[in-house]
Amino acid sequence: MARIKKKGQSGAAKNYVTRNQAIRKLQISLPDFRKLCIWKGIYPREPRSKKKVSKSSTASTTFYYAKDIQYLLHEPLLQKFRDQKALEKKISRALGRGDVSDAARLETNAARPEKTGKPRYTLDHVIRERYPTFIDALRDLDDCLSMLFLFANLPSTSSVPAKMIARCERLCLEFQHYLIVSRSLAKSFLSIKGIYYQANIQGEDVLWLVPYKFNQRIVGDVDFRIMGTFVEFYMTLLGFVNFRLYTSIGLKYPPKFDQVKDENSAELGAFTLEGKTLVGADSLQQPQQIEAAAHNPDPEVQAAVNKVIKKIKAPQDEDASEETTEEEQSEAIDKFEPAAPGGDVLPQPSMNASSAGSLFSNLTFYLSRETPRQPLELLLKAFGCKRVGWDAILGDGAFTTNELDPSITHQIVDRPPIQAANDEDAEAEDNQTSQKLAANRRVPGRTYVQPQWVWDSINDGELKEPHLYAPGAGLPPHLSPFVQNVRGAYDPTIPLAEQEPEEEALEDDEEEEDDLAVKAMDETAEGMDVADSEYDEDDEDMDEDEDEDEDEEIEGASADEDDEMEEDEAVQRQMELEAELQGASVKSQQVDRKAKAKEEARKALSKKSREEAEEMERAKGMLSKKKRKLYEQMIYTNNKKSAEDQKLRAKRRRLEKEKAKGKA
Repeated sequence: MARIKKKGQSGAAKNYVTRNQAIRKLQISLPDFRKLCIWKGIYPREPRSKKKVSKSSTASTTFYYAKDIQYLLHEPLLQKFRDQKALEKKISRALGRGDVSDAARLETNAARPEKTGKPRYTLDHVIRERYPTFIDALRDLDDCLSMLFLFANLPSTSSVPAKMIARCERLCLEFQHYLIVSRSLAKSFLSIKGIYYQANIQGEDVLWLVPYKFNQRIVGDVDFRIMGTFVEFYMTLLGFVNFRLYTSIGLKYPPKFDQVKDENSAELGAFTLEGKTLVGADSLQQPQQIEAAAHNPDPEVQAAVNKVIKKIKAPQDEDASEETTEEEQSEAIDKFEPAAPGGDVLPQPSMNASSAGSLFSNLTFYLSRETPRQPLELLLKAFGCKRVGWDAILGDGAFTTNELDPSITHQIVDRPPIQAANDEDAEAEDNQTSQKLAANRRVPGRTYVQPQWVWDSINDGELKEPHLYAPGAGLPPHLSPFVQNVRGAYDPTIPLAEQEPEEEALEDDEEEEDDLAVKAMDETAEGMDVADSEYDEDDEDMDEDEDEDEDEEIEGASADEDDEMEEDEAVQRQMELEAELQGASVKSQQVDRKAKAKEEARKALSKKSREEAEEMERAKGMLSKKKRKLYEQMIYTNNKKSAEDQKLRAKRRRLEKEKAKGKA
């Protein structure tokens, strides 16, 4: 006899459990269950049929895999949660009895991370489980860095403890020191959200977002408990990553931290790096050089080995000389050039990979107090600059605080200079948006640029022309280095006329003609108004003699108009005679050639588009239903992108017109 199947014990109902069932099975609270799922990487699942999965009459909303919950039963953190819950119950029971001494004794055993800064548990084993290899940790570093840099800029509240903020800030600064030493930083971009950074760490591209240093306001509609759970996990992850990165380049971890300098806003300057890389040399050595120096063999043994190798290679010298030319040719770097004009250009390889990291190595910078010191210090030092100074008000750790230091080659300013006439005017009016300089205060031979010069130089891999970024000058567009130019899409670096389609060019010409016509009509109307006003003013003071003079002038004007009409008639007769000799009609000669050419171009364009549409419909008729739908979806996507590109071109066209009007 077959076994009777009961509802909810087989099939999909057995593979899923609800959240309440999972909490009862694990015997923990809902907040602890959320923490455990976030740390272990377990997320809710959506079954195909909720009716088959649900064991009750009401449809539940949250389901988990039964195997995932079974896996959590063996988690060591469960016992930590249960012990903490039992301890809290004992403390509350002692306070209920009025036994204060017993409650105080139990309180000493309870871990209070928000007060002591010591965690009640560690997540080291969770990190090792989720990231078996170091490359896996690097691939998941984007969200980690974005979250930690965000919390490092938040003010301390009851939901965001000060200990957590200090820990996030310290881990971020340690990671920035690695970027400076290893020259791993590649690109950066200023956006509305914040500053994007991209670094290449052991072959993996890591992209994260750093918010601007503004006063953040904590709102109540954000659940900081969930975000704090992620931050707790990410702090452990970044601690592991920093340790591995520091040891890979021969540095001790953690670096020495000076609390006094940190209180004086030294930030990066509060850390002192120690290790093989920094011993006995001012410049930073590469890890390969360190390993080579650490494994030098015995000189006597090496000399004997060299003699044996020389004897063996003696007969092969002739063959080696013949192959040298081939090796030289093989060492040349291949260049990936586009096969067709206008094709996508691949990134070209470079002979010296560290050349980009030494972009500012020969320069000395000084940051004015209105400039953002933290991002500029990181970028300049990460690309080779070893001497960066700033005003003492920006914090400690500067190379120099003297603005008139003769060793400074470049100064970064972010306010337009205004030449102050005298000290009295400076005291009377204080403009916070401009930089007031005394007479001849600018240091001769020093280059003054705006902060965008640093970002554009880094993204382009070369020092940009300083006069384009001079104080008060209109800056060139700051383009994202993470967007690759696609053929046919809008490109802000190319002139508008080269990428504008024919139909948009014709519409643009028509708009310009309409604008000129409206402008001419407005000028004519203004002239008529002025003439009327002048006539009214003169009419009040007019006498009989002036009336006679006016009559004479009117008679002379009418005579001039008659002469002009006679000239026009003569021109018209001449045109009629020429048309008769050529066998053409008079009307065809009177048509404006320019308007006729535009009309013909418009007709040809419409005819061409109509023929292309007909050809496309015929081609679609030959496709199958599946391929036709795929083709229509592709056409829809392309049209959507074309509409976006058209909006960008229209915006640029409008800005160029406004700029031309302003110059006129």
